[in-house]
Amino acid sequence: MKRIIANRLKRAITYSNQTIGFRLGVIVLLALIFCNNEKSYGQDPKLYVFLSFGQSNMEGNAPFEPQDTTLNNRFRVLQAVDCPELGRKKGNWYTAKPPLCRCKTGFTPMDYFGRTLLDSLPEKVRIGVINVAVGGCKIELFDKDAYQTYTATAPDWMKSALNAYDGNPYGRLVELAKIAQQSGVIKGILMHQGESNTGDQEWPKKVKAVYEHLIRDLNLNPLTTPLLAGEVVNADQGGTCASMNKIIATLPKTIPNAHIISSAGCTAAADHLHFNAQGYRMLGERYAKMMLHLLK
Repeated sequence: MKRIIANRLKRAITYSNQTIGFRLGVIVLLALIFCNNEKSYGQDPKLYVFLSFGQSNMEGNAPFEPQDTTLNNRFRVLQAVDCPELGRKKGNWYTAKPPLCRCKTGFTPMDYFGRTLLDSLPEKVRIGVINVAVGGCKIELFDKDAYQTYTATAPDWMKSALNAYDGNPYGRLVELAKIAQQSGVIKGILMHQGESNTGDQEWPKKVKAVYEHLIRDLNLNPLTTPLLAGEVVNADQGGTCASMNKIIATLPKTIPNAHIISSAGCTAAADHLHFNAQGYRMLGERYAKMMLHLLK
């Protein structure tokens, strides 16, 4: 009997030790997971990240001027494509300096969007921007469920831009946004697109699909992630696609947290499709003023 009791006690002690070891192992594993998550998603709440996408006016059409190239270390760009000639690699942060889209694109509203924000935000706040845009594209290019149908018939002159994003600009935007979320917090999405969809009454619904995909794919809160949509060159500048502004104006009816940025008075280039450098400065400042209002 004593031997039986001793054996049972031995087995109980062994089981107890195994249980304690198992529990300690679980605790250590959970701690490691927590620490790794903190490392991966330990965002700096003072780094405000903004996504931007669209066609040529977001891409940047006007040449930038010396006054546009001054640097501010608080204004950063997450490089969207490799640009060896600029010393930039895709997926890395750099002090923002035009071009902010691709290697040889021009001046974009995002330049003065970032500068204007910094002028009005506390010194501890930094601004990070991501710019993925393709000149001449329709909004369908950014629909992750339909872009392949669109790119299959894309004109030859658009293919070099598409190739820079591995044929999937939306995918590149999400890829970069996830990188940005490791170090900052996404505060808003900026869009300038519409010229190639002029007259398309379904455009607001198509934009909604893109916006909702971004919200889901990046786990964002639509109540705190506004979409700012800029008007195309205004009628007061002889805008070739100015009629599209009436459709753009309806976007908040489809997306409650959408806000329209007026292009009235923003000076245009000779083609009346694009803004000139001063027009981009004005438009960028207006994006920023709207975002400042929303941030407050």
